Amino acid sequence: MLYGGRSGEHEVSLASAAAVFAHLDKKRYEGVPIRIEKDGRWCLADKAPTAMSAAEVIEQVRLDAARPLRHGREVHMIARPSEETVLSIDRSAARLDDDLGRATVTGLNLDVIFPVLHGPYGEDGTIQGLLELANVPYVGAGVLASAVGMDKAIMKLVFSAHGLPVCPYRVVLRHDWERDGESTLAALEAALDYPMFVKPANLGSSVGISKAKEHAGLSRALDLAGAFDRKIVVEAAVPEAREIECAVLGNDAPEASIAGEVIPSGEFYDYDAKYIDDRSQVIIPAELTPAQTEDVRTLSLAAFRAIDCAGMARVDFLLSRASGTIFVNEVNTIPGFTTISMYSKLWAASGVDYPALLDRLISLALERHIAKQQLRTSLT
Repeated sequence: MLYGGRSGEHEVSLASAAAVFAHLDKKRYEGVPIRIEKDGRWCLADKAPTAMSAAEVIEQVRLDAARPLRHGREVHMIARPSEETVLSIDRSAARLDDDLGRATVTGLNLDVIFPVLHGPYGEDGTIQGLLELANVPYVGAGVLASAVGMDKAIMKLVFSAHGLPVCPYRVVLRHDWERDGESTLAALEAALDYPMFVKPANLGSSVGISKAKEHAGLSRALDLAGAFDRKIVVEAAVPEAREIECAVLGNDAPEASIAGEVIPSGEFYDYDAKYIDDRSQVIIPAELTPAQTEDVRTLSLAAFRAIDCAGMARVDFLLSRASGTIFVNEVNTIPGFTTISMYSKLWAASGVDYPALLDRLISLALERHIAKQQLRTSLT
């Protein structure tokens, strides 16, 4: 299992991984914890993470920052098909004055990789590309779907091309915002009504997202989002929006769960509402009409297929109380697996409990890998 990562969602990933390890069937699987540190180093952890609450993880990371860093066993993936998926390098026995840099190198053969990584450098196709080079089975979406699912601007283009309903939006480059801020603000205000949501194009867990209600607030929101990404998505807020979510599971014949609703503790479902406080409410199943429920499930499968997704996804919607219109907001290709995350809860309410869900995801990864091995790679 790969977890941690270099993104701003590092702590959420640790909590997700802890929950996955806790629910993994120990009789069927031997879990290997590979932690990616914030500086990008891969380490073979001495033990799997155990804190399943993101709030606990964030506090633990804060405490750990004051302690000296322990050098564990480094892990390096072999970027070609090999009997050894990764190399573990243990330098702990080397003396400080050892100029030869002696270390113990061990090869590990892994049957399947489960990336529990959220945000850039994990959920955006980068890790998936490495796993494709290594020709190892892995859980979840491939390179293309991961990249499209991470980039909200490209995702909306794909949704629109497939005729899926998306709320009005504009894309701003940080370069243009920094070069001519007043023209950028004027263009946004001419195209969209307040309030607006301003988001980094390539990030999740509501990191860097603001709700702008007026000119000065929009300026601050663009500064914040631009600190996280070179590309910024600005959306017109859906009037009286309800936040509806649906989980998808499968490869070429995906299935949709029942729908759920999130009632955030704050004005919108920001990072604190998701992971820090426990005042947000989850309603499963969502209180929708039969027609609305069917629309959500149908649109979930359509969005999943539109980006050529595989394995799993959580599809998020905005439902206007005022008009009853449903908008596809985004597809999350590696949804959270923490104790409060919707993906596993939606499937549990649909009759697939957490351990069975993990079994399905691993089976889907192996199924997809076997199908790829049957493709021709040569004309001769």
